[in-house]
Amino acid sequence: MLVLRPFIRQVVFRAARPHFIATPRYNSTLAEDVRSDSTFRIPLIDFAAYKQATSLADKRRIADDIVNGFKEVGFVYLTGHVIEPETVNHVFQKSAEFFRLPEETKARLAWDDPKANRGYVQVGRERVTTSMDAAEIAVLRAKAPDTKESMEIGRENHPTFSNKWPQETEVPGFKQTMLHFFQTCHEVHTMVMKSIALGLDLPEDFFDNKIDRQDHNLRLLSYPPIRTSLLLGDGQARAASHTDYGTLTLLFQDSIGGLEVQNPHTKHYQPASPIPGTIVVNAGDLLARWSNGVLRSTLHRVVAPPATKINATEGMTPARQSIAFFCNPNFDAIIESLPTCTSTSNPSRYPPLTTEQYIVGRLAATYS
Repeated sequence: MLVLRPFIRQVVFRAARPHFIATPRYNSTLAEDVRSDSTFRIPLIDFAAYKQATSLADKRRIADDIVNGFKEVGFVYLTGHVIEPETVNHVFQKSAEFFRLPEETKARLAWDDPKANRGYVQVGRERVTTSMDAAEIAVLRAKAPDTKESMEIGRENHPTFSNKWPQETEVPGFKQTMLHFFQTCHEVHTMVMKSIALGLDLPEDFFDNKIDRQDHNLRLLSYPPIRTSLLLGDGQARAASHTDYGTLTLLFQDSIGGLEVQNPHTKHYQPASPIPGTIVVNAGDLLARWSNGVLRSTLHRVVAPPATKINATEGMTPARQSIAFFCNPNFDAIIESLPTCTSTSNPSRYPPLTTEQYIVGRLAATYS
């Protein structure tokens, strides 16, 4: 596969000020709007109202909006969060510096263990999909690999696995920047999970001791420019259709876009265009299992944005950067249907399993 290695432009994540991003008002409900592609929307929620609430009733209103977004779409845009735009810009800058390193330097940090899930993943090594069959995924990867590279970072204090860091002289400040951002994203995850607990009629602190070990994954992503002819094959995309594995994903986009979300009701894909200052938050497979399918883990993909023409028959897509923080329960947490999401008429759909069993199994099948 021909992939050109270009200069990665600076990303600007504009300010997340609640009064700059007004929450729209609609005459119809979200449940009504998502039944049609023409009115489909991903709800925009001001999370500052939850953090600043002085009563449980005030918190519950925002919690219901978040849970409703995950019920109907599986995705929400979050504004009014605690992550400053300057922090996100700095992470994007350090990410770009890392991906500009020579291939042989990045190869020294190669991902090599699904249990560890740490290190550099070169272009074409991963093939995301909904399949859990390793042989089937291998065929898909050979036919249409994902056209992206990534750097995977876990918690630093793990008793068994260590992160794979570039030398300080290679990317000054990279390690410190990523560890600080990891902790900040964990705090956002904890707050959002509190709101989900309330929205599911559980105590606000229900998930606290089930997500406190920070068994998360910070993923830096670089989508190099690529000739449009290389994206015309069957099943080929920058990142193929897939769901995420954990509780939530916090996604930070640049201005290029390309993320598309499947409308769960029509099965057609709709763009999740970047909104400056927001975090795109989606529910993952384990949250869907925990909620007995009440909350959706929705299919999504990354497609190529409009290309620049380079000759009469060929175009070149622009580079894209994103940062995904994959939030997970503690690896030894048992994921079983919540009591408020089951009943005699709606029994549990899923057998209990641990976070580690599910995520490691999925990762082992995904990578070459």
